[in-house]
Amino acid sequence: MRPRVGVIGVGGGTQVTLAIIAVNVLVALWALARPASGRFTGEQLTRLDLGLLGRLVADGEWYRLVTAGFTHGGLLHLAFNSIVIWQFGSLLEPAIGKPRFIALYIASLLAGSAGALVLSPDALTVGASGAAFGLVGAAAVGLHRRGMNIWSSGIGMMLVINLVITFSVPGISIGGHLGGLAGGACLGAFYFWRRTGQPTLLLSLAAAAAVASLATGVAFLAAYST
Repeated sequence: MRPRVGVIGVGGGTQVTLAIIAVNVLVALWALARPASGRFTGEQLTRLDLGLLGRLVADGEWYRLVTAGFTHGGLLHLAFNSIVIWQFGSLLEPAIGKPRFIALYIASLLAGSAGALVLSPDALTVGASGAAFGLVGAAAVGLHRRGMNIWSSGIGMMLVINLVITFSVPGISIGGHLGGLAGGACLGAFYFWRRTGQPTLLLSLAAAAAVASLATGVAFLAAYST
């Protein structure tokens, strides 16, 4: 379902959005091309090497907080996340500009990792769903702050459907989705707190850094508690 929305703002293109999708695709292709080892396929090895797992983060493999967001559990998983990232990235990136969009994506990704570790620290978690949910949350808040009805735009129903899927389909990271959604919505509320304009770039990046730092701190606390 593509949301029927107007333009929140004006500005550049969607190069960052396309670059994010390209990185996800390249990681997936690399995983498919990796040789199997023992009973694991190349895709499975990639998930083991880059996926999010509490005890491994606690052992110092902190990079998994980020790399898990660029690793997927299969082509369908990759395709679904890429569609959502494209839909909402093409809406947000021109509206808020590339620096704010990059900061939003990173903060949402880390918030998703934090949520996954809080609710399921012992489960191997992969996927860009946390970051994608962050974009959805930021877009919903932004449209609301601009006086648009998120239900008539289609975003409200799309969010409800995805939340129903999150809670009803086994194997989906509930914490990852909710964490990313919360991080993106909080940052979106700051980006769009004024109807007539956005906070300065410096303040916007500082807010994103605060969300990312808080999410990282929560993630480490959850990992060390396993």
